[in-house]
Amino acid sequence: MKHFSPDNFHNCHLGMLLGRAALLKDRILDTHMEPHGITAAQFKVLIIIAQYGVDSPGELCRHLSLDSGSMTRMLDRLEQKGFLARQRSEEDRRQVRLVLTEEGQSLADRLPHIGADAMNELAGAVSPEELQTLENILKKILLAAGDSITVLRLGGTHEQ
Repeated sequence: MKHFSPDNFHNCHLGMLLGRAALLKDRILDTHMEPHGITAAQFKVLIIIAQYGVDSPGELCRHLSLDSGSMTRMLDRLEQKGFLARQRSEEDRRQVRLVLTEEGQSLADRLPHIGADAMNELAGAVSPEELQTLENILKKILLAAGDSITVLRLGGTHEQ
């Protein structure tokens, strides 16, 4: 379904609103993560490793839409902070596996609580019904676009 044309595109604020909401989310996450010594971007890496069992830099790049150079720098910082370690795969020494350290696992165990507080701050102005509708609409857009991460993580289901 086409909603926009060159004639009405000046009334299209969807892209700007999605971008601004993503920036706000990251600013709020940064504030909540600051006492733990990590950024919103590092939070995302740790939560994906902890919650989804992603253990390779390449898979993290796909989840976060980052290039391998950016991911390498991110992993370097998390390793320097003592939250994760890189290990060579037993099966294929060319492969690197990411594992949380004891300190990383301890922080990862707290991330759902910290993340929930941050998302409550972000979404505090909307009702539960509005929030569910927003999530359903975003899932629908991402699934229709063939977003592989949404399909993989949400099983391709959404409410109408």
